Amino acid sequence: MKFSREKYSVIFYLAMLTSLLPMVATAQTSSKQTNAQYQSWWSINNTIRLSKNWGLICDFHIKRNHFLADPAFYFGRWGVNYWLKENMTATMGFAEMWVAPSVEGWKQYAQEHRIYQQLQLSSKIGKAGLVHRIRNEQRWQQKMVNDQFIHQYKFTDRVRYLLSTTIPFCNNAKFPSLVVSDELMIQWGKEIVLNTFDQNRFFLGIKQPLGKFLSMDLGYMLIDQQKATGYQYDKNHTFRCFFYYSPNFSKGHL
Repeated sequence: MKFSREKYSVIFYLAMLTSLLPMVATAQTSSKQTNAQYQSWWSINNTIRLSKNWGLICDFHIKRNHFLADPAFYFGRWGVNYWLKENMTATMGFAEMWVAPSVEGWKQYAQEHRIYQQLQLSSKIGKAGLVHRIRNEQRWQQKMVNDQFIHQYKFTDRVRYLLSTTIPFCNNAKFPSLVVSDELMIQWGKEIVLNTFDQNRFFLGIKQPLGKFLSMDLGYMLIDQQKATGYQYDKNHTFRCFFYYSPNFSKGHL
């Protein structure tokens, strides 16, 4: 039987999910507890192509709890893109996150520093567009005690695999398309004992072109995240609205 690259990717992703199930079951030393939350997530994502091979990325994200009422985090990501092929990019960069306190009465934001490496491949099956992305992140998270940074960091390494598909509703490029994606994240480090599985993000929505270089997607994202205890989970029902600005300044594209 002959398998395409896309079929191999799906098989690999399912194998990763299957391998994590025993870890999650072993980690649950107490009965599972799930905390449902309702959030909104807003961002602007910029991919700026400067030449045939080189470009920059710059993203900024805002996430809110209780839909819009309370802050969850602010996040910025920067990087350098290299086009290996027209449909394949490699990226390296850094990111900063400011996480709002989750303890009642606390006011101090906890900062997280990241560096990351990424490989992204775009392809098509018929009219449907596919995106495969694997990202490796090294994260330094500030430890907070009594609403104060104690000058210690929790270090983790996290791998993320995203599979996303965009399916046009019709042949008119100005009309929206259906977007379905799923991203699995696993992590490890000295302080990661019971939650090797970090989180899974499922998204269902539409993508709408807004101009030559600008588009947006909006829809519903379900985020399942395992806490450090191993048996506590956050289930975040999230309204997502992302904008994408992707100008191409390489020769012959302006």
